[in-house]
Amino acid sequence: MIDSLRQKYKFRHLLQFFNLNRKTYYDALKRSKKPDKYYTLKKEIKSIYLESHETYGYRRICWILINKGYTYCLETVRKIMREIGLICTIYSRRRKYSSFKGKIGKIAPNILKQKFNETIPYKVLHIDITQVKIGKDKWGYISAIIDEASGEVLATSINKHPNWKLVSSMLDKLSMHLPKKINPLIHSDQGFHYQLKSYQRKLKVNGYKQSMSRKGNCLDNAPIESLFNLLKRECLNRINIDSLTTLKEEYKKYINWFNNERISGNKKGLTPVEYRCKSLKI
Repeated sequence: MIDSLRQKYKFRHLLQFFNLNRKTYYDALKRSKKPDKYYTLKKEIKSIYLESHETYGYRRICWILINKGYTYCLETVRKIMREIGLICTIYSRRRKYSSFKGKIGKIAPNILKQKFNETIPYKVLHIDITQVKIGKDKWGYISAIIDEASGEVLATSINKHPNWKLVSSMLDKLSMHLPKKINPLIHSDQGFHYQLKSYQRKLKVNGYKQSMSRKGNCLDNAPIESLFNLLKRECLNRINIDSLTTLKEEYKKYINWFNNERISGNKKGLTPVEYRCKSLKI
């Protein structure tokens, strides 16, 4: 700014106006002419940020950079992201859909008790339903089940109504997805679907063990709550969902990206599928 004004005003007056020391000015001028040593890094960070659909913060971007051979620390990546204006602001809390209708059937014991420390895929699964706004006055419902160890989404069903058919369809897809002779524990909340005899019978037929969270405590089923939170913040809340078909299409694209491309910091920079394959040595 001072350089642009020097033709109109005396240099010493400009220094006085901006309260700037002469030596400080010439030092800053000298540094401004030096090439930016972070130029390549800034381009790489911006590319990663855009490829993540603007969902990656500095931690996951740092993981990607490490995998690409860069050796910059977290603080450097965070500083540069702030400098170039790349800040992830899509995460916030909102009220979730609840399928709890009181006690209408058998309540299973809470086997997990908020201990989400399973490291072997297919041993502990989490199931839940979330509600998504379609257009101005309609709703869609997503029933999903994920693997606790890897975070991989294993099966999904989407419908206009949160009925038993929604959950039953998803369980059928799960049985086709799981390897043979796998008998996982399936943890849910106390939603009415999971209290039904038909649901509990289906688990028993497939050799699945049932577990339920405490009433009204979303932390007891945190892994899948986290998935739905990410799904909405990173995808659904950022686009116009005008029909059930659109919801299914966008969900399918997101879950494919989530399972196969989206890295996780708590999995040491691996995607859910990479974690599963590495753990099972596939």
